[in-house]
Amino acid sequence: MSPSPEISHDFDFEFGRWRVAHRRLKERLVQSADWEEFEGTAETRPILGGNGNVEDNLLHIAPGSYRAVALRSYDVATGNWAIWWLDGRSPHALDVPVIGQFENGVGTFYAEDYFEGQPLKVRFIWSRTDTPSPRWEQAMSLDGGESWETNWTMDFNRDSIS
Repeated sequence: MSPSPEISHDFDFEFGRWRVAHRRLKERLVQSADWEEFEGTAETRPILGGNGNVEDNLLHIAPGSYRAVALRSYDVATGNWAIWWLDGRSPHALDVPVIGQFENGVGTFYAEDYFEGQPLKVRFIWSRTDTPSPRWEQAMSLDGGESWETNWTMDFNRDSIS
């Protein structure tokens, strides 16, 4: 019998139910400073024997609430995580995965993608993972990663979960 594969605990901080404060640019990549803020909830549980997880989100935006899922899997051979986003409003369109890993409690993940026909880089950062209020942020770059525009943040908190 071969030994069990290594299990990553990088995302263990996120397991459970959360209240989420979202802050998102109303328009991306046009040098906008106009942000919208809205609430949501998230619930994350492990899958794949611990080397993956699924985060079920409910986002309460002005046009109407919707659901989305973050799906994550860990590659033991490379030490990298892949993260996919599935927006319930487009249920057959799985986003390009961002790939990366954690270092000193900060997870950084990148992908090559397109936004409105323009090629760009996407970056996710998970920070404050050792606190009761972790943060996720998304940024995009049109210049190959020389400069980044953060366009969405999510602050997680376990207080007052309904």
